[in-house]
Amino acid sequence: MFRRMARIKQQIPDEECIRILKEQKRGVLSVLGDDGYPYGVPLNHWYNEEDGCLYFHGGMQGHKIDALKKCDKVSFYVLDDGYRKEGDWALTFKSVIVFGKVRFVEDHAEALDICRKLSLKFLQDTAEIEAMIQRSGSRVLCFALVPEHMTGKQVHEA
Repeated sequence: MFRRMARIKQQIPDEECIRILKEQKRGVLSVLGDDGYPYGVPLNHWYNEEDGCLYFHGGMQGHKIDALKKCDKVSFYVLDDGYRKEGDWALTFKSVIVFGKVRFVEDHAEALDICRKLSLKFLQDTAEIEAMIQRSGSRVLCFALVPEHMTGKQVHEA
């Protein structure tokens, strides 16, 4: 069902893909938008090692939510910071793309717990995280990307 990578020699192992998903703070979620147009939106994410899912949070309405309610199939693309060898203009980077289906987190307490874990990627002050949850937690919607296929690769731009 999913295509094999064309440049298989560039493929990185699943363990490296997971490391990138855990360490990087954001990626681009692509959905089937209005009138069949693709819609890609940058999002923060949290990778849950226990269930292998990626979790996201956001508002309860909007283009992304409407698209997800119409079609649960998505892809999520993450790119690391990359590096340049001394004297080389080209960047070498690793990227991961995850294909899967989205499920909305129905339990509000679980959604708030996901928000806490996602926030820890950006802020270590748990008091500030709790204050943000108190201010906005009633208006948050969380959803999970349940992976069906994942590939990653290392690319040298030259």
